[in-house]
Order: sequence, then structure tokens, then C-alpha cells
Amino acid sequence: MTPEPTAPTSAPSTLVERKRQVVRQRIIEAADELFAARGFSDVSVTDIAARADVGRSTFFRYFGDKTEVVFAKEQAVLDAIAAAEGDSTVGAARTSTEAVEQLRPLVLDLCEQAAGDRDAYRRHDALLEQHLELRARDALKTQQIAGRLSDVLRARGTEETLAVFAAQIALACYQSARQRASTAGSLTRAAQDAFREALELGRG
Repeated sequence: MTPEPTAPTSAPSTLVERKRQVVRQRIIEAADELFAARGFSDVSVTDIAARADVGRSTFFRYFGDKTEVVFAKEQAVLDAIAAAEGDSTVGAARTSTEAVEQLRPLVLDLCEQAAGDRDAYRRHDALLEQHLELRARDALKTQQIAGRLSDVLRARGTEETLAVFAAQIALACYQSARQRASTAGSLTRAAQDAFREALELGRG
């Protein structure tokens, strides 16, 4: 008897991952709606779980606390930057200008992702403005971005001191863009301007 063909082993895991992404996004959207309506302080994990139609235990499988939900997009950005470490098509940077140039597209992509949902970007900034503890977490996440950027350069063979220096310059460009951009739609353009100015200083 001819055995029946078996399904590809990757299919179930792909389906499970899609379901995980759906649940995660539901939690993020529920939290976003509640924070916008009530403010950060007056929303609990229980409130978010109920709005997302999941249990508290499910919430904690995805996020350690409600603050982590606020920075869900930043975590996705960190993961995306980390993925760039595996790009073997780019070699080691030999100068600070070359290193910053290598990081520029990563930071511009970061800006595009951050500003992809303009309403969410505006609400996120408003939350940070209202809560000191969120601004502190934002500062930590921002430094983690710098760490991941330097990791990318080191993985390409760039000398460590140069990688750290270039990552801090790239981070300064990102922070400058966030301060200078009047809207989410102008964030990427502001970052492009900041990089151009930084590179011109380096060449001067």
C-alpha cells in the first residue's frame, strides 16, 4: 500500500506563528485604545486583557507588563536591526564616515517603521510626554538601539571602537530627527537631514 503523503513539517509552525502575531497585535491595539481613552496610569493589565479578549496569563506570555506594550514597536525595531547582522554582503567599515553611511539605511528604515501608523505615533509621543517612567524606558530602548547598531557593524568586521562611535552618531541623528520632526510623516526626512549634516561635519 502506498503511504499517504505527509504535510510539510513547516506548515504547523508557520500557522502557529501567524496566530501568535494576531494575538500579539490584538493586545497592542487594545492597550493603545485604552491608553488613548483613559491614560496610561488608569489602565491595568486586566483591562487590556479583557479588551483584547485574552486571559491575563496569555497577556504575560507576550509582555512582561503594560509598559512593554507601549514599546512593542521599538522591540520589533530592535529585532529587525539584529537581523541585519546576518547580512554578509557588506564588509567592514574602515572609517567613521563609512561606518555611519552603513548605519544610515538601518536608521531610516527604523524611522519608516516608527512612523508607519501616524496616529499611533502621535499617541505614543503623547504618552511619553505625560509620564516620566515611560520617558525613562524610552531612553533605555534608545540606547539599546545604539547597542544593536554597533553589533551590526562588529558582525561585519568593523573594529569595536569605531563601531560604537558610529552607532552613537547614528543614534544622535535618530534622536535629532525625533525632536525636529513636526509630524510622523516628516520623521524620515528629518533623519535624512540629520545624517547629511553629521556626514558633512565629518568631512569638514
